[in-house]
Amino acid sequence: MLDFAFKTFVATLAVTAWMTSAKADDSSGLVHVPSAHSVEQTADNLVAAVEKAGAKVFARIDHAAGGKSVGMEIPANQVVIFGNPQLGTPVIRDAPEAGLDLPIRVVVIETDDGTVLVYHDPKTLAAAHGLPADHPSIGKMTGALKNLTSAAAK
Repeated sequence: MLDFAFKTFVATLAVTAWMTSAKADDSSGLVHVPSAHSVEQTADNLVAAVEKAGAKVFARIDHAAGGKSVGMEIPANQVVIFGNPQLGTPVIRDAPEAGLDLPIRVVVIETDDGTVLVYHDPKTLAAAHGLPADHPSIGKMTGALKNLTSAAAK
């Protein structure tokens, strides 16, 4: 009985730590989401989650493979580029230069502390392009990115 209670306590601490670590860095506008998987598996999970949600994956870039092709080694690093025209089009309609930042990009990197997904908080995109933080698409993008990266990290 005590062993079960201890395991439950440890599991609760781990989940709480994971949930509180997926947050924006106020100075950079970057959101970091730790993953329990390798970079490859996390990127695979992200692609699957994006496709399941009905969005489109436009590209997947393997920076480490690119480095190897020119004789340079870097830790695993992949970018998944994806979007949903129902969310992105209103943003670009209201701020055409936002096309520089859309479709959405999430980088999955290997760090000394493990695998991490990193993306720009959509509120940062809104601010950079003069859109109100309460723009309907920005709120939807924020929720979608949180859900998709959480699914990829599990």
